[in-house]
Amino acid sequence: MLSVTKLSSSVARVDMTNPNADGTQALYPRPVLGDPVTRVPPARVPARQSLRGQYVELVPLDAAKHCRELFEASHGCEEALHIWDYLADGPWPDVASYTRALKQQTAALARIYFAIRPLDASNFCGQASYLDIDASNGVIEIGHIWFGPELQRTRAATEALYLMIRHAMDDLGYRRMQWRCNAQNQKSRAAANRLGFRFEGIFYNHLIYKGKNRDTAWLSILDDEWPQLRELFERWLAPQNFNAQGQALSSLAKIVSSRAPSMRTV
Repeated sequence: MLSVTKLSSSVARVDMTNPNADGTQALYPRPVLGDPVTRVPPARVPARQSLRGQYVELVPLDAAKHCRELFEASHGCEEALHIWDYLADGPWPDVASYTRALKQQTAALARIYFAIRPLDASNFCGQASYLDIDASNGVIEIGHIWFGPELQRTRAATEALYLMIRHAMDDLGYRRMQWRCNAQNQKSRAAANRLGFRFEGIFYNHLIYKGKNRDTAWLSILDDEWPQLRELFERWLAPQNFNAQGQALSSLAKIVSSRAPSMRTV
């Protein structure tokens, strides 16, 4: 059974933990509110514009320009092919069929796709998107995230998602950032926890992907939680937190898990 903590207006600190092997995970206890919304979202939709940080850049996906590099990054070895285990589509047999899929992505009006490149590399080797964009209610999601083997477990990968969250929350004024994934995808759920997303529960029998049932795990960051989380991200991403090989001197997961509980205001 899923462990559910009683919600109240006064909540104790609860450390975020990775899901158990059977997929169960404690819900994060936020109070349920119905108060008037004092911070009304400005209802701005993300533009197809580049995001650049200290270690990485995200550029609007261009199927013709990025297809070969992204195909190699996500199909070039056995490890890379596992990227597609829990995604709704892929892998593809060749560059031509993959390019057709990317063209469908770039043509979509409801999603904004990015190609990701570490600044110390010449090739694009990852992808992410904004989706389920509900600007009037200030709700947005990052998803369809995959990193090639050379990008996985790097500060560039972490910064790429930080830049997307920061842009939505700070520049565009969103009040809820969502993360959804296959509930069996332990890596995705652990990554969300590490980034400060808090677990909300599972939709069972939610989707059918590649002929298989998908139970969907939901996590989120709320606007009242973001300022402290942003500060922790910036501290972790600071150059002095990394050695000459680019390895972090502190654990982002530990830093994030020790933060204050949600105050849940509207």
